[in-house]
Amino acid sequence: MGRDTVAEIITSIRNADMDRKRMVRVASTNINEKIVQLLLKEGFIESVRKHRENNKIFLVLTLQHKRTKKRSFGNSLNLKRISRPGLRIYSKSKKIPRILGGMGIVILSTSRGIMTDREARLQKIGGEILCYIW
Repeated sequence: MGRDTVAEIITSIRNADMDRKRMVRVASTNINEKIVQLLLKEGFIESVRKHRENNKIFLVLTLQHKRTKKRSFGNSLNLKRISRPGLRIYSKSKKIPRILGGMGIVILSTSRGIMTDREARLQKIGGEILCYIW
């Protein structure tokens, strides 16, 4: 049985954010690298670097934490896995959902690569909905 690397990276980031950890280490795969690049471009994470350990390559992510008045830290990142190996969810370009009226992003796997919902709507292509991030 194969591993669901998208679910692993989403869970790792979500757990680190809830535990208020600054750094997260995830396995480096092509899909994970594309998702991390999108998160970096959209401003959900601060930085990313590659780390090699025992002939394995990892991505080390630096998360952003926003201070609020009520608590010392607030959860700034919400991630939800949509399509999974047991149930694939696809969407046409005109029916791609909007998260919080456009404040969040949808990450899609399309025929032209992994991209956000905005890019997919501009190129008028649909695909598999991987996850929601807000």
